[in-house]
Amino acid sequence: MKDKLIWALGALNLLLLLGLVTRLTAPAQAQAGRPSDYLMIPGEIIGGNNALVWVIDSRNQQLSAVTLNQQGVALDMMPPLDLKRLFGN
Repeated sequence: MKDKLIWALGALNLLLLLGLVTRLTAPAQAQAGRPSDYLMIPGEIIGGNNALVWVIDSRNQQLSAVTLNQQGVALDMMPPLDLKRLFGN
């Protein structure tokens, strides 16, 4: 019984080692966007009590905003606006 357990643990270790080697030798995946593709501008809402951050995605040419919700525990995000359509190319 102990021999079977030792062989099973040895096989499991080999399988885990194979998975680790595969992860370390696989080519790196490209990032979703480079840091220079985003411009973040702090701002305030007139008549409101929250500040917000405008986010401009220069690669996709979109504008969105992020603010902290009223409870202060989560972020509220504005759906992105298409700047190409807004400014007419």
